[in-house]
Amino acid sequence: MSLPWDQSTPIYQQLRDRTVANILDGELNEGDLLPSVRQVAIDLQVNPITVSKAYQILVDEGLVAAERGIGMRIKIGAKDQLLHDERTRFLTTVWPQIVDQIQQLNLSWDELPLPPSTKKAQNG
Repeated sequence: MSLPWDQSTPIYQQLRDRTVANILDGELNEGDLLPSVRQVAIDLQVNPITVSKAYQILVDEGLVAAERGIGMRIKIGAKDQLLHDERTRFLTTVWPQIVDQIQQLNLSWDELPLPPSTKKAQNG
């Protein structure tokens, strides 16, 4: 199985980001072992060094821990840490760019479509 890769971002960063998304989405849970470097490399048809680099970033971020002879395990508290970090990143980096673009396009807030879950809450 090979996934489409964004050519503008290193594959190891994309692997890290996909792992983070899987934790936030609940596909990977705290205490779970990550798939082995070798298995991920085979499944995604990438170099094992690339997978190792992605996993090392997760270790450096304090999200996973290496257990000798066992593998990489998602740390307890990783999801809460990720939610905090990703929310902070969104609010300080992504959201200001979105607001700037809204202003550049001279859009009013009323013109912006609401996400489906927000529409249901307002209608319900």
